This record gives sequence, structure tokens and C-alpha cells, in this order.
Amino acid sequence: MRRIFLLLAGIGLLFAAPAFALNNGLALTPPMGWNSWNKFGCHVDQDLIKQIADAMVSSGMKAAGYQYIIIDDCWQVARDAQGNIVPDPKRFPDGMKALADYIHSKGLKFGIYSDAGTNTCQGRPGSRGYEYQDARTYASWGVDYLKYDWCHTGTQNIQASYETMRDALAASGRPIVFSLCEWGLDDPWKWAGSVGNLWRTTGDINPTWQRIMQILDLNAPLWRYAGPGHWNDPDMLEVGNPGLSTRESKSHFSLWCMLAAPLIAGNDLRHMSPAIRAVLTNKEVIALDQDPLGRQARRIIQQDDTEVWRKPLSGGNVAYLLLNRAETAKEMSLYIGSATRVRDLWKHQDEGPFTNGVFQANVPPHGVVVIRTLSQ
Repeated sequence: MRRIFLLLAGIGLLFAAPAFALNNGLALTPPMGWNSWNKFGCHVDQDLIKQIADAMVSSGMKAAGYQYIIIDDCWQVARDAQGNIVPDPKRFPDGMKALADYIHSKGLKFGIYSDAGTNTCQGRPGSRGYEYQDARTYASWGVDYLKYDWCHTGTQNIQASYETMRDALAASGRPIVFSLCEWGLDDPWKWAGSVGNLWRTTGDINPTWQRIMQILDLNAPLWRYAGPGHWNDPDMLEVGNPGLSTRESKSHFSLWCMLAAPLIAGNDLRHMSPAIRAVLTNKEVIALDQDPLGRQARRIIQQDDTEVWRKPLSGGNVAYLLLNRAETAKEMSLYIGSATRVRDLWKHQDEGPFTNGVFQANVPPHGVVVIRTLSQ
């Protein structure tokens, strides 16, 4: 193991908020919930969604702050003679209003998926030309969240297409969180703050350490664009899905919380191991994501395969994440000040003050240590 000393004193941390932000009063902290795509793809039906809603409550995820149950692509099959979008009658025989009512009865919120093009990514009917009609339909069903994709869009203008659906949702008479999913193609962080509550910054995630690190790097320079009601979205969580170890899932989750990212789980909530449940319901780490100041962490140190990320918190405290990308453990040291005490958010214990003001940790391969300062 190699010892690495990281000195943080004197680093300037200026912050500049976006010039405009969507004023719909929603998503003042990053949305938390579950989406069907990462685990189930097109294999969705009303029984599965009800079981997931039940599991969100029984697993403790609702108590930890998760709210939205979001059905991704493949719920829709056609339009009727009046142009109304039609859910798959075999998979959703009771209809979307009944399903929304069930989800709401659990104290949860209901999310749905559509596309700005003529068809969705899986070839189902999209919303192009039907934006206002679809928004009214979603409102009548009790939809609380719309994920809006970018397949089969031809020569459409990206910003104008999303502005049309923004206006349609606003006219629907129901508060609906608007999630833009154009994969970062048109630098949405520069304009989407006045259009949606969150915007995808990259292409799709998958449950590999390499892809999670790629997405992390792409989001690192975007910290200045995030804030209450308008969030960078590095895509849904892969925590608990095959391909990631429990340690990698913990690192993935911790990094998304530091990024003030939406926490949209994508695993099978009905069959979680105790270790994965503990990751997804760690309220101390979730509190970083949900901090009302709404600041995205900055990567302030990179040295070989190790990094330090810093996130300002409300009340004047600060969170630090020590990341080890390497295949072997690393000893890392962090200067935090001679009088500073910290809370280790995975050990759930207070530590400090420290000799010479230096916090030290052995960080395992593909692992993290997450601490926050404690008020003096």
C-alpha cells in the first residue's frame, strides 16, 4: 500500500448558479425513487409495479426518503381514434389511473415515461404532436413525474421540443416533475434549468465500475449548474444489480449522493440482500444528497488513482469523499484542521480531533470513505 497525502488548504471554491431555473416548486432536493428500466427493461406489468411499491415501503426505502415509482418504456401500445395514448391492456388491465391510485395509497408518487419523438426508444408511440393531449392524460391519471426520452426525433430542435412538453405539463393543472433525457447531446446543463427539474448529462449507465467512473468524470465539471429544482442527472442507480460488488455499489451510491444526483434505484426491491438494503437506506449518506443547500460536490484533488471530492452543506459544514479507483488499497490522508471533528457516514461514528489536523484512512480498492464535519 502506498501512502498519499492530500493537502486541501487554500483551494478556492467559487459557486455560480444557473441564470434561470424552472419555477414549478418541485424537486427542491434531488428526486428519490425507483425506475423499472435497469432491471426489468420492457418486462413490466401492473402486478410487478404494485409489488415494487409494496417493497419500497416494507424495505424501509420509503422511510429513508424514496417517493417515486416510475414505469419506463413499453407500457404504451397505441393511440385510440381520438389520439389518446393507450396503455397495454394485457399488462395493465386495470389502467394507469387505478395503478396510480394504488401507489398513492402507499404514500408514494407515480412516474411514467414518454419520448419527444414519434416513437419511444422501444418503438412505442411517442408524444410528438400530442404533447398537450398526453400531459392532460397523465394529469388525469395522477402522474407525478415524467421521464421524457429522445429517440426517433429526426430533425427536431432539442430545446424547443422539451420546452413544448414543459409548457404542456404546466397547462395540465397538475404538478409533475419533468425529467429530460436527451443524454447530454446538446449541453442541457446550459439551458435546461428553465425547462426541467433534472436533465441527463450522459448516455446510459450500466452496472460496471468502468462505466460508473466514466459518468463520474463527465459530471465533474458540471457542478455549477445544479441547485434546488434543477439537477444534473448522471442516470439511474445500478446499486444491487449484477456486475457490481457490494463495495462498488456503496461507492456508486456515495458518489451520486455527493453529486446531488437524483437517487432513482434500478434493482429488484423485492429481493435485496441485507447489504444492498443497507446501502440504499443509509440515511446519513442520503442526507448529503438531500441537503437543502443543493450544492453538487467538486473534485478538488486527483493524484494517480485517488481523489477527494468536497461538498458544501447547509449550516456551514462540509462533506468529503475519499475515492480509490485502484485495484489495491491506498492509505490516504486529508488535512481538515486541528480542531475539526468529523462523522464517518458508513461507520456511523464520530472521530477527531486529529493530530496535526490530519484525517487518515485506509481506502479499499474501488472503495470510498465519506465524512462530514461536525458543528463546533
